[in-house]
Amino acid sequence: MAYKEIIDKINKRSAKIGIIGLGYVGLPLVIRFCEEGFNVLGFDIDPQKVSHLNQGNSYIKHIPSDTIQRLAAKKVFSATADMSKLREANAIIICVPTPLTDKREPDMQYVENTAKEIAKNLRKGQLVSLESTTYPGTTEELLLPLFTEKGLKAGKDFFLVFSPEREDPGRKDFTTKTTPKIIGGVTSNCLQAGEALYSKIVDKVVKVSSPKAAEMTKLLENIYRSVNIALVNELKMLCDRMGIDIWEVIEAAKTKPFGFQAFYPGPGLGGHCIPVDPFYLTWKAREYDFSTRFIELAGEINTSMPYYVVGKAADALNSKGVAIKGSKVLVLGAAYKKDVDDMRESPAVHVIELLQSKGAKVDYNDPYVPKLPKLRGHTLNMKSVKLDGKTIKKYDCVVIVTDHSSYDYRWLAKESRLLVDSRGAVKGINAKNIVRA
Repeated sequence: MAYKEIIDKINKRSAKIGIIGLGYVGLPLVIRFCEEGFNVLGFDIDPQKVSHLNQGNSYIKHIPSDTIQRLAAKKVFSATADMSKLREANAIIICVPTPLTDKREPDMQYVENTAKEIAKNLRKGQLVSLESTTYPGTTEELLLPLFTEKGLKAGKDFFLVFSPEREDPGRKDFTTKTTPKIIGGVTSNCLQAGEALYSKIVDKVVKVSSPKAAEMTKLLENIYRSVNIALVNELKMLCDRMGIDIWEVIEAAKTKPFGFQAFYPGPGLGGHCIPVDPFYLTWKAREYDFSTRFIELAGEINTSMPYYVVGKAADALNSKGVAIKGSKVLVLGAAYKKDVDDMRESPAVHVIELLQSKGAKVDYNDPYVPKLPKLRGHTLNMKSVKLDGKTIKKYDCVVIVTDHSSYDYRWLAKESRLLVDSRGAVKGINAKNIVRA
């Protein structure tokens, strides 16, 4: 029986794990399964990633190359772009991107293409888990029909679950192992198979009634953050007009031991999930003739923040008698958040492009991003410039977009002609050349 076979193989750790998408979600999963004694075959359509990994090199800063080399030496992990090898896997985990189109609608091409490849190679006894964040219904409406079109039955011949990724690059207090895993199965057998798999690599598995419930859970987690960040972003703009320091207000408010959780404003949202996930739900809600006004308003506020930051920089330059057109501007930080090299949906890209569109000559510095990578919809070809006392003086304005811990903010405040801070990085430092944005 296929169900007994997959459970036995998982419990004995003889199941081969196939992980599709070897980025910020897939690669930590590879490591966790290997650490627990499984053999893992990684799949990616990017031949450079495959080559790097097979040579023992990591392209993600917080995952050291020696970790990959150790796995390769033990011969428990290899990478490939050959999707026909999916037949070799007992469990297949999908960790591919789910971005937005230029019309801010779900771009499902990566999930669809991956599902079609799996369908071509699907055999009895395999477990498939979708981890990519998506709208409620994807697992059962998109994947399930493809997997059953040749006559295989879910819960009997193969097993299908949705288990959303909860990776947070750079976080130290929680790891892949210690972060609870949500699972929703198409059938009860699917759910039990998924629980057997993930219970081997995480401390706690949380089962829900269906893939839809699991899909909605992930959206709720990130919409909660999006809405609250939009709230403090709006309050930041109001406090600016009122002459109040929003960061001082937040620090004071969070001394309340109940009923308040601190969220912080910034130059816009970054990372794969928070800027994207709300739009997946608003798109799906239209199918039910439902308008998610609250969620859409939060998205609009957060999307507008790069414009606000650039506007503040332009006003600050003007107050010094310098036109933004022809000015020299240094953007500090390209990654979407501090102390990581993750560029996905980074607001820094939008800030740079907006400054350039207004005629500014823009450079950037980021100790984690030596060169801006190729990004969907963006063609910036820039390298990080050196940050020292000689170079910083040539810029009319320095804009803090990412508050990396390695930056010396007191030195920046002292050496910059004009310092625009969108992250509250120089809070507590009072100087006439500082503008909070």
